[in-house]
Amino acid sequence: MITVTTEATATAGTLKRLSDEGVSIWLDDLSRKRIASGNLAELIAHRNVVGVTTNPSIFQAAIGSGEGYEEQLADLAARGVTVDEAVRMMTTADVRAAADILRPVYDATGGRDGRVSIEVDPRLAHHTAATIAEAKQLAWLVDRPGVMIKIPATKAGLPAITEVIGLGISVNVTLIFSLERYRAVMDAYLAGLEKAAAKGLDLSGIHSVASFFVSRVDTEIDKRLTAIGTDEALALKGKAALANARLAYEAYEEVFASARWTAVAGARANKQRPLWASTGVKDPAYKSTLYVDELVAPGTVNTMPEATLNATADHGEISGDTVTGGYAQARADLAAVEALGISYDEVVTRLEDEGVAKFEVAWQDLLNAVKKSLSSKGADAA
Repeated sequence: MITVTTEATATAGTLKRLSDEGVSIWLDDLSRKRIASGNLAELIAHRNVVGVTTNPSIFQAAIGSGEGYEEQLADLAARGVTVDEAVRMMTTADVRAAADILRPVYDATGGRDGRVSIEVDPRLAHHTAATIAEAKQLAWLVDRPGVMIKIPATKAGLPAITEVIGLGISVNVTLIFSLERYRAVMDAYLAGLEKAAAKGLDLSGIHSVASFFVSRVDTEIDKRLTAIGTDEALALKGKAALANARLAYEAYEEVFASARWTAVAGARANKQRPLWASTGVKDPAYKSTLYVDELVAPGTVNTMPEATLNATADHGEISGDTVTGGYAQARADLAAVEALGISYDEVVTRLEDEGVAKFEVAWQDLLNAVKKSLSSKGADAA
């Protein structure tokens, strides 16, 4: 649901405090209606939004409704394009338009923010060469400096991240659930920067974020804790996701204080910022701003659905850094979960597999909806 505000409200002060703590607020949603209505511009002006993320599920919801896409669908049908081409023409058009709206932010922050992410075809998640080719094509199609290409952090995605960064294309690495995989992602990014430097590219123009998923970790682990049902197990509900994210930030601090980082930092490289993704709570028993209030740390991004953004503006509690002082407790919480027989490795592997599968399903649903629309428009024109 799109909510257009007509003026800045006092509650926007909470969002400003979040921004002042070094957290970049990105909107986890995009649609033609959001762009055309002025809603995105309004959120940038009054809700401290400085970036946009998309994924196959978001585009499935937006384009599947057909609202705002009728004219372009008719044109695409008249041209007789394939369903895949039609989807890419529509999604890249939305990303291009959003990047134009965010261009002043991009310019003001030297490319750090003002970013709009678009994902490679999720069916390519386990195919390195195809992912690289798709990333290059998407960057060319959008043709805006603010675009970030989303590449999943699958095993096949890691070498793709290195190659795409090495070409000077900015990347949003998505579907990160485990600490081990997150370290591999940072390694892939640094390898990409080293490749880019060897080619003589300007490293200052290459940016990246690493999307570390939050709420889905609690959903999966809480389900298992509930099944165990003891007081000890129930007391751990709602703790695993925050612990996981906080330890990810600890890993980020370590990697970007290393000698390897220092070598490319001297060439004006940018750190790959942690991005908290999946920040809308799934359990109504939890405070709606849990994954915002409790993950405040400098140099991070929090991408939020609009409902979470509005909740944060309304009743978020931003009280400084809530990450860096909690590493010991985070380790203790994850250890307590493991001690109950819940395997961390099994959970994060399942979440990655499910994440890829969900996006594949959403993409197929989108293709089916567009195919139906193209057929209908083609019949109307005949």
